[in-house]
Amino acid sequence: MPDQKLRAMPTAAGQLAIELPSALPSLALEPEWKAQARLWGHSLHPMCSYLASFPAALPHAFIARYTRPGDVVLDPFSGRGTAPLQATAEGRIGVGNDLNPLAHILTAAKLEPATPAEAKTRLTTLRLAWSADAASWDALGELVTARPGHPSALVPRAGSRGGADARDEPVPDEVALAFHPRTLGQLLLLRSQLRLDDRTDRFLAGALTGILHGKTPSYLSTVMPNTFSMAPRYVRTFVAEHGYVAPRRDAFDALAAKFERLYRQPVPTTPGVALHGDARTAGRRTRAALRARGLPDRARLVVTSPPYLRVLKYGYYNWLRTWLLGFDARTIDEELDDAHTREPYLAFMRDVLADLRPALTDDGIAVLVIGDVETDRGKPSREGLHLPERVWEEAAHPAGFRLAGIVRDEVAANRKMTRLWGEEAGQATKTDRILVLGASEAGRRRAIAAADLPIDWTWPPQRLRSI
Repeated sequence: MPDQKLRAMPTAAGQLAIELPSALPSLALEPEWKAQARLWGHSLHPMCSYLASFPAALPHAFIARYTRPGDVVLDPFSGRGTAPLQATAEGRIGVGNDLNPLAHILTAAKLEPATPAEAKTRLTTLRLAWSADAASWDALGELVTARPGHPSALVPRAGSRGGADARDEPVPDEVALAFHPRTLGQLLLLRSQLRLDDRTDRFLAGALTGILHGKTPSYLSTVMPNTFSMAPRYVRTFVAEHGYVAPRRDAFDALAAKFERLYRQPVPTTPGVALHGDARTAGRRTRAALRARGLPDRARLVVTSPPYLRVLKYGYYNWLRTWLLGFDARTIDEELDDAHTREPYLAFMRDVLADLRPALTDDGIAVLVIGDVETDRGKPSREGLHLPERVWEEAAHPAGFRLAGIVRDEVAANRKMTRLWGEEAGQATKTDRILVLGASEAGRRRAIAAADLPIDWTWPPQRLRSI
């Protein structure tokens, strides 16, 4: 098993050069997830797009091989909840954790979903509330659109349950520019009425974030050409240069149509757990949450993709969604501390993995999707090269994990959500390499032995396999 460290070696010129680590052993596991349809997996997955999320087929490849129904599957960086949702859809207990409050809401909405009857009943109640006071909300939408940010155009806070006259918060100019006045009035009502601590309201809020902006008539605004937020200045410039007029879209009809897509398949019946907090304590908090629910308190599988070095600002690229939910995008990015250099990043990952290992069963397996970061803000990056090797040698190995091997996953730029960024599209991380680790020697052996196990890729499956 490779245990060679990266070392600084003197050169003839007296400068330091990096001695590269030995190549990590390959694991004979084919990346079959790449051959699956883009929307493979449970119909709740596309609730809302999310930057840097992996496809549902990827966790399936490991869930099917390395777990049985009833096992716990944990993702400490859950993003929009792809891995834990797919786990619950396959009869496992899915646990997702994230420090980003938007990610937590999306994960919780999928792991603790409203039933179709609950969601449709709540939507009807909200539609009736709109009808009863449509004139006031219409007037507020008109006022905000005409004078965004002005003291006379304040609106109710998110989750306040206040009416159109309960005004105490300004609306950013870019929000007002993005929507038709009536659509904005409907969003202001929904924003004020939905409570994120309520399971059904949280599901509606998650679905609403997924239809805020995009290119087709199913979205409430078309000011941005994609489903992640362009910079606020882009909105101002686009509107000014193109004379953009927001289309009139009915938020209630759009939500009803979204429900039809999300509920194409029955919601999973296996329990799931959504946690909000630092990944460095995700292991211990997972065990406590599972024990409190009378569930097995150790995971048999971890599937996750830790944040890459300085590649994304999750608040900034979701500023319109965070406004809708009542979160501050800048605060989110400050708390997530995405501007890691390599050494602090490795120290962070060492803490994460040290906390996770006791939360795994004795034969547990951890799967880490890690990209080599080749560019940083368009410039070549030395900090992000050979990152998987560094994570293994300086974070996973010291935490007591055993290396089963690595799976190479070439990332096609045209399949990334960042493909619309022009010439730099997909250039930061061209290759994901997947570290497969055992929590012990038993886990390492199990990971290797099951790597070539045939997987059923039909979805929905006729029946769940027991491995």
